[in-house]
Amino acid sequence: MAAAHAVAGSILFIGNSFTFADKSPVHFYRADTVTDLNSEGIGGMPALFKSFTTQAGLNYDVFLETEPGVGIDWHLDHKTGVIGQRPWDSVVMHGYSTLDPKKPGDPAVLVDTVHRMSELLRARNPAVEIRVMATWPRADQTFDPKGAWYGKPIDAMAHDVRAGYDQAAAATPGLKPVIPVGESWLRAIQTGVADANPYDGIDAGKIDLWSYDNYHASSFGYYLEALVVFGSVTGLDPRSLGENECSGYELGLSTTQVAALQQVAFDQLAVTGAVKPAPLKLSKPADPLRCLRAR
Repeated sequence: MAAAHAVAGSILFIGNSFTFADKSPVHFYRADTVTDLNSEGIGGMPALFKSFTTQAGLNYDVFLETEPGVGIDWHLDHKTGVIGQRPWDSVVMHGYSTLDPKKPGDPAVLVDTVHRMSELLRARNPAVEIRVMATWPRADQTFDPKGAWYGKPIDAMAHDVRAGYDQAAAATPGLKPVIPVGESWLRAIQTGVADANPYDGIDAGKIDLWSYDNYHASSFGYYLEALVVFGSVTGLDPRSLGENECSGYELGLSTTQVAALQQVAFDQLAVTGAVKPAPLKLSKPADPLRCLRAR
């Protein structure tokens, strides 16, 4: 059975460059459709989420509070006034990409800060739906000799990061299921949709989920991230957006790539019953006017 999901309302994204989509065209994508609480003109992954939900007929008021290169501890130290300014209906947050920049793989700071941030959020709205997002494995941490996971398979970092978020969720009762972004990246690689190692070139017919720094995501990676968040928060089958989904079209993804990434997102979420299969709703061919109306 699918887990309970948020109804359309206010949703706040708390994160860093993995939320604001650094090193990709998604960074400032449709910034006018979301509210950046830091007034930096960012659209990022939250703008993709807004686009998906609008096309699905849901009316979310989307907000984001982001800062590059930080964990949840930074937001607690510097942004409690901003974050606590209103009672949110739903919140999605994540920490630093290695769990702890000083101790890669150590979840202690994440566990503590997820708990404290949740207390802050619930002080304003006891019924707020809180989700943590397990982020993707970094190629630079795996294939570069300087990386903390060097010499291990790409799966190792994803599993370690996920384990950290599982510990954080277990230590904070009432959180919604962990959003499995990192595992969706592994699934894309394992099913042949994405390339496993950008350091040795990209195989023909596969996509590169990482950006040019092999750290942040490409448009493909952020698109997959947003699909998994969309399904996790709404409970809707990502495939129901259809291969002619507007944001994929606007970002230059082919219909084949859009459909493949939607399938990956669905398959990953279906493992835990986070979404129910829904008939594929093929939209009319994407075009600027139809997509403009979907904003």
